[in-house]
Amino acid sequence: MTLPATMTAIAITSHGGPEVLKPETRPLPQPGPGEILVKVAAAGVNRPDISQRIGRYPPPKGASDLPGLEIAGEVVALGEGASAWKLGDKVCALAHGGGYAEYCTVHESHALPAPKGLSMVEAAALPETFFTVWVNAFEMAGLKAGEWLLVHGGSSGIGTTAIMLAKAFGAKVIATAGSDEKCDACLKLGADAAINYKTTDFVPAVMEITGGHGADVILDMVGGPYVERNHQCAAMDGRVAQIAFMQGAKVDLRFLSQRRIRHMGSTLRPRTVAEKGAIATALREKVWPLIEAGKIRPVMDSTFPLNEASKAHERLETSQHIGKVVLTV
Repeated sequence: MTLPATMTAIAITSHGGPEVLKPETRPLPQPGPGEILVKVAAAGVNRPDISQRIGRYPPPKGASDLPGLEIAGEVVALGEGASAWKLGDKVCALAHGGGYAEYCTVHESHALPAPKGLSMVEAAALPETFFTVWVNAFEMAGLKAGEWLLVHGGSSGIGTTAIMLAKAFGAKVIATAGSDEKCDACLKLGADAAINYKTTDFVPAVMEITGGHGADVILDMVGGPYVERNHQCAAMDGRVAQIAFMQGAKVDLRFLSQRRIRHMGSTLRPRTVAEKGAIATALREKVWPLIEAGKIRPVMDSTFPLNEASKAHERLETSQHIGKVVLTV
């Protein structure tokens, strides 16, 4: 295969609104040692992309300045020492950045086979959310069968993934969402209960639903006032996995000691190559068979052509989406 010297990519031309995302011609990226070059068929759109666009999430050292943390496509070149994949393989992968482009380099250990039965668009909706939910809810917070999981933003990409994975592994799920329509979507995915946080205080609701037990694990990206309220409805020895602070971080920690709560935080992008590779291995062993068996399938909201990345960001920022927003290349 003859590769082009240049490609179209979506650059962040300055920090600001969605309009700062503009197509540019860039040199074709070259895979480094242990990396593969993927011809991108589709790229997922995520909240960290928005944070990077507005200047709140600068790319780590060595990462592309282009947004985009998950892709699906075809392997078209191998870096020195890369042997896990062969040319022509169809993969989806967690990217260090650079996914909003026709070609993207990723470390070979951060790629997974595009699951049988899914389109490339659906495959592109997997890596960021599945890596995040798996490492936070299962590996860090230790969610077990029979336990209660409270997931905020239940109709988001993270939320829908958390509902499906938790139910697949035998947990009970309560989701919060901002409309009755979104709550219905969570219930259809398998959530045991869904709470419209705009009309119902989720703290007493969670305690009632769980018979006074509380949530064993809470997956939260809201922060702000939710931190204290999460502690109020956590079970004894509950675990809170904080993956973002969309409403800031001012907290009252009195319940932390009273209920022996473990409140942990993490981000995915700064993790080492080996750490992310280990997450990929766990997903391939424990989750990919469920996807290929049709037991789990990503919830898709909408797709946009690569050159309309600004419209994709606008869609995500409305918070009206249910499931994943994906760019097609």
